Amino acid sequence: MTAAQARATEDAESRGALVELDHVSKFYGNIKALTDVSLEVHAGEISCVLGDNGAGKSTLIKIISGLHQHDAGTFRIDGEDTVLANPRDALDRGIATVYQDLAVVPLMPVWRNFFLGSEPTKGTGPFKRLDVALMRETTRRELLRMGIDLRDVDQPIGTLSGGERQCVAIARAVYFGAKVLVLDEPTAALGVKQSGVVLKYVAAARDAGLGVVLITHNPHHAYLVGDRFVLLKRGAMSGSHTKDDVTLDELTRQMAGGSELEELSHELERAPAPDRLGGGPTGADTP
Repeated sequence: MTAAQARATEDAESRGALVELDHVSKFYGNIKALTDVSLEVHAGEISCVLGDNGAGKSTLIKIISGLHQHDAGTFRIDGEDTVLANPRDALDRGIATVYQDLAVVPLMPVWRNFFLGSEPTKGTGPFKRLDVALMRETTRRELLRMGIDLRDVDQPIGTLSGGERQCVAIARAVYFGAKVLVLDEPTAALGVKQSGVVLKYVAAARDAGLGVVLITHNPHHAYLVGDRFVLLKRGAMSGSHTKDDVTLDELTRQMAGGSELEELSHELERAPAPDRLGGGPTGADTP
């Protein structure tokens, strides 16, 4: 960690958490989707939420992004108790969520997707029109600022790789003033090289001062960039660590369900072959 990053971390800790979930629960009728889950998101840090399918990661995303409201516990933004009304409310409070499917229009150019839903205009009355030149230049500049050098911002975003599309979504969130960036499994469908590219830009968002929530099932990716780790299992917390107090091996063991795997390994051990007395099928001596 550089001296500048260390100072940024100290400043973030002195300001407290940008987003904090304190023993938050969510119920759908008789189904307990989340139970007593706690999470802190600090500026200039990456908080990783790990868990298998059905662990409660999607429900957690929906609460932070304002899609659903929690039923118990406390949700704070900048230290203030909050119940988000909808995703627009979350955006207005500085929380941007990048979902795995990205919600882009594949045939539209990169710059149009960058400003989708927030297009700047120029002129008035019947002469009002999209400011295409501004959108092109801003998209190119903001992508370069994040270290993303695209060949052409006029190319359809569908022609980009999965990793490049994720990076464009991250740069868009940073440009539109997000303080907290929630990333839903950004490397799930990517190969090793593309995953590395995305993780590099996740770290760039952290270094730009954002608080990042990285949802993933891959402990290796989480440990590369994460500062805090929350493990979910069947809607409940099975672990909470900072990077200083857990190793990658231990994180992987907990993520994989270490004790259950040990029990399973005993169950699957090959039973010893029965002794054959005298070599005959019935144990009788052969002549």
